[in-house]
Amino acid sequence: MVLVIRRIFVLRMNKMLQDNFKNFFSSNFKLGILGGGQLGKMLLYETRKFDIYTKVLEASNEAPCRIASDEFVQGNLMNFEDVYNFGKQVDVLTIEIENVNIEALIKLEEEGVSVYPPTKALRTIQNKATQKLFYTDNDIPTADFLRFAFASEIKDSINNKNLTFPFVWKAAQFGYDGQGVKVIRSFSDLEGLPAGECIAEKMIPFKNELAVIVVRNVSGEVVTYPVVEMEFHPEANQVEYVICPARIDASIAERAKEVALKVSDKIGHVGILAVEMFQTADNEILVNEVAPRPHNSGHYSIEASYTNQFEQHIRAILNLPLGKTDSKVAGIMVNLVGAEGYKGEVVYENMKEIMSMEGVTPHIYGKKHTRPFRKMGHVTIVNKNIDVARKIAQKVKETIKVISK
Repeated sequence: MVLVIRRIFVLRMNKMLQDNFKNFFSSNFKLGILGGGQLGKMLLYETRKFDIYTKVLEASNEAPCRIASDEFVQGNLMNFEDVYNFGKQVDVLTIEIENVNIEALIKLEEEGVSVYPPTKALRTIQNKATQKLFYTDNDIPTADFLRFAFASEIKDSINNKNLTFPFVWKAAQFGYDGQGVKVIRSFSDLEGLPAGECIAEKMIPFKNELAVIVVRNVSGEVVTYPVVEMEFHPEANQVEYVICPARIDASIAERAKEVALKVSDKIGHVGILAVEMFQTADNEILVNEVAPRPHNSGHYSIEASYTNQFEQHIRAILNLPLGKTDSKVAGIMVNLVGAEGYKGEVVYENMKEIMSMEGVTPHIYGKKHTRPFRKMGHVTIVNKNIDVARKIAQKVKETIKVISK
């Protein structure tokens, strides 16, 4: 019965899009984007390519999207009125960040605005505790965890032998780019944690951290990108390298895709869904967390894929045919983050040197001020040989410096 209702809903939404927006291109159609950061900026590359009119809501008047969108509105993404009033002025509304006012989106959805990802999916994903419970309820493999209303409860759980060191603490909401995540090895590591809702997750001995991007359009057409491998900075808990294809056995890659597709089906998203996973020492695949938007793990696709993730997201939410996800060449992404010890007006040192390397393309996000570990850009390296690409990526990482004046 639930599947029948979902199918009827999809068909109605599909018909509405076709009836109301026969022409997205060079027309009066308006696409709204909540969030004006680098992901939004890269989405706008694609809307400009197709001449799709865009309107962006973001708090900062220095946001990367400010100069690239057709309309830019300053507002608080967590404020009901700001989000609701913005959403009433667009035809389709999407996000580039999960931290948005869900109640405003629900009301907009009820009033006929097409919101992608759907609010039901976004509500599940916004809160990491809710997200983890969703995995266990739907028999999706994930690391064991405990949920706490307050971080102060963690000490009692350790004292009562319900939780043992080491474990991973995660804030239930508002974490990003390594913020809101910490490895806890002793009681002293608990000092200074935010007081609110959180989870404590079992430390997983893993071989690899993997990710699969799943794309679903309004009609239910689904495609996946190749499995990628991620290498993380040990201190900042940020991705340093994304490697495509992942250097894993084909059977492991197939299993990772199967798990990602199951998550996608159960969560009912529309658009991009990035599913981050662990490959354990025993070759089990465990879901870590998901993101319902273009994702760092898919940036390589701008240069390496037939259809990059940002164009694919636009295709999906407008119910257009999905593009080919295969890679043309091997691709590696290197994150450009602010160097430790530097804060202020940004300077990119040795840009000329990396641009002289084969297959290297830098992407600068347009943030005028740097600070330690702030994401300021990324560099893509493409090559027919993944091992060669990885060596060039290492050289890029060692050469370019994101410092301040």
